[in-house]
Amino acid sequence: MPIRMEKIAVVILNYNGSRMLRDFLPSVLEYSKEALVVVADNGSTDDSLQVMQSDFPQVRLLQLGSNYGFAEGYNKALELVDAEYFVLLNSDVEVTQGWLVPLLDFMESHPQAAACQPKILSYHNKTLFEYAGASGGFIDRYGYPFCRGRVFDTVEEDKGQYDDACRVFWATGAAMMVRSRAYKDAGGLDGRFFAHMEEIDLCWRLQARGGAVYAVPQSKVYHVGGATLAKSNPRKTFLNFRNNLLMLYKNLPAEELGGVMRVRRILDYIAAVKFLLTGSWGDFMAVVRARREYKRMRGSYSEARRCNLECQSCEVSCIAPFSLLWQYYAKGNRKYSQLEK
Repeated sequence: MPIRMEKIAVVILNYNGSRMLRDFLPSVLEYSKEALVVVADNGSTDDSLQVMQSDFPQVRLLQLGSNYGFAEGYNKALELVDAEYFVLLNSDVEVTQGWLVPLLDFMESHPQAAACQPKILSYHNKTLFEYAGASGGFIDRYGYPFCRGRVFDTVEEDKGQYDDACRVFWATGAAMMVRSRAYKDAGGLDGRFFAHMEEIDLCWRLQARGGAVYAVPQSKVYHVGGATLAKSNPRKTFLNFRNNLLMLYKNLPAEELGGVMRVRRILDYIAAVKFLLTGSWGDFMAVVRARREYKRMRGSYSEARRCNLECQSCEVSCIAPFSLLWQYYAKGNRKYSQLEK
């Protein structure tokens, strides 16, 4: 049965995260009075269900039955939630008092906005931006993501330098408010991605269909990060490389696709060699497998690519025209404010 219509539904996807639920769900309940809070369980095998039943009986619990991954797990959960706005929230996020108000006010006053995110700071060092989202995300011409406040592994201290509400290319899936109609019209997250890059792909499709994506730093949350897969995990490396290539194939116009993919082939194998030379055999193999898997899956994405390109109602903006690798490693521009605009 679908849940009754709400203005905002905060939906937390959980997989074997009972400790995270105990630690962070209380702040969500305390500071999200404006919203319906839902926990969707992705087939957990730990004591998550018992924790929900004993500690949080007031929270709506959706049991999905299997581990569908981040992307398809959210798709299945959101089919059962009826709200004007969805908020996708990681289970390892500490929210702050009033965090939903600036997001909702912004969306209500900007009808062209399809999605937005708060400022994401590190839970472990609350003066620093958090890797996965910071103060809004972008990609360069070859698909490499970066943020206001984080470029590759360089994470800046938050000094208010990115506190202006700003149009961005992507909003983080760790804490994203999205219009439910826009989410559904764009086809939701790509379930075949399983996890990683899925929110960037979604934001690309939202923009291609006439929406816009924003960072609204007047809202602030703290993210642990790496709670599911550590940043150095070869599985994460595999998913990031494979899904990034699939995302480019799905969304780049024909006149750009060939050139970008030729450059990416070179850059990916340079990254693989670097992993090998530094002793990261697992990451080396992850890149090689990602390239192979991309080639295997590419044909099955032909229809999605055709649909995405046919549905484009406007030019997608906020893709940086430069190479982020060149900016970062050759020119030494390690901060967002130093990048060529």
